[in-house]
Amino acid sequence: MNAKQDRNIGFIGVGLMGHGLAKNIAQAGYTLTFLEHPGNQPVDDLYALGARSVPSIADLTGTSDVIVMCVTGSQQVLEIVCGEGGLLTGITRGKTNQVIVDCSTVEPHVTTDVAAKITAAGARFVDAPLTRTPKEAEQGSANVMVGGDVEVLARIRPLLETFAENIYHAGPIGAGATLKLLHNFVSLGNCVLLAEAVISARRSDVDIDTFIEVLASGGGDSTALKRLTPYILTGDAGSFRFSLANSAKDTAYYRKLAQHLGVPATAAEAIERVFSDAQARGWGDRPVPELIELMQGGETDI
Repeated sequence: MNAKQDRNIGFIGVGLMGHGLAKNIAQAGYTLTFLEHPGNQPVDDLYALGARSVPSIADLTGTSDVIVMCVTGSQQVLEIVCGEGGLLTGITRGKTNQVIVDCSTVEPHVTTDVAAKITAAGARFVDAPLTRTPKEAEQGSANVMVGGDVEVLARIRPLLETFAENIYHAGPIGAGATLKLLHNFVSLGNCVLLAEAVISARRSDVDIDTFIEVLASGGGDSTALKRLTPYILTGDAGSFRFSLANSAKDTAYYRKLAQHLGVPATAAEAIERVFSDAQARGWGDRPVPELIELMQGGETDI
């Protein structure tokens, strides 16, 4: 099937990141059908763009040329693909040559296992996790890291371009998932370092504005600093809407990957512990910038 014919898009996971993706797909003129779910963000704007919702995965597979998943993690992807009434059943009974695009953050071994099952059922698969935030997803300027065949990437590139500013081919299936974990390990690790440094600055005679200026003009500069700065200065966490629970999940995924690869995981273990501790103390739904207050308030053992 030619990419130009891939106009019918099924979407699973209209959450914080997924809503922006779905909106941009619909705005680009694709026929969008999305799965109804309690975790979806408000979808009135999607309906206004001509999208329709369906109650079951089977309703998606029968009409979609490409199906995009954007859900929380490995367990959710496994349920969507392999569970009762999941994608595998629909692929087997429905169209052939469909493409399944997984934009979720998933453990690489789960990605390769799911891909093998989907391929055996007659469809194509790429892992295409995202970086940046829900703000960029809404603006159509997310980053996408694709693992899979270059020919499949070429086929779906016009679709990805509706919501992505940068599209990277990471390598074979699973490479996108791996690169996403590498990225989040570095990004979230920077956030932990900054949180500790901010607390030290607050408890000393260092001017906070000068603290940020010095970091930003030297070796301490990073995207993490830019995203945390509004919160550090004014308490505005809106620029970094990523939860501490998701941070705990992603850093745990990376730590397990590093151990599987035989890579030193000393830093990974410490960073994961910070986020998992925050989640255990009931802060899982809080955005990452609020980690500073949790650690500063003495409510954590870290």
